[in-house]
Amino acid sequence: MTDELEAIRRQRLQEMQAQQSMSAQQEQMAVKMDAMKQEAMRQTLTPEARERLNTLKMTKPELVEQIELQLIQLAQSGKIRNKIDDAQLKKLLNQMMPVKRDMRITRR
Repeated sequence: MTDELEAIRRQRLQEMQAQQSMSAQQEQMAVKMDAMKQEAMRQTLTPEARERLNTLKMTKPELVEQIELQLIQLAQSGKIRNKIDDAQLKKLLNQMMPVKRDMRITRR
């Protein structure tokens, strides 16, 4: 009985170690991908535009993620020749932002 328990414990320990190793690898991969994305943003955006994007990330992280991916794709395809400045980024943000509908309440 104790041999069986010991074998189960060893197996469970191996499984836990393998799981920790996988999560550590995934974390390393995520850090590496983030560093690559930040480098791409450094090459694509001016410092002012990067600052605006980082500020916006605090309130709308999903939107910023979409814009970053779009900018990386455009840069990789060669459609961006010069760095995008703050004014150009504002235009892009206005295009990407969902249209807000005005609500008007009329009383009868």
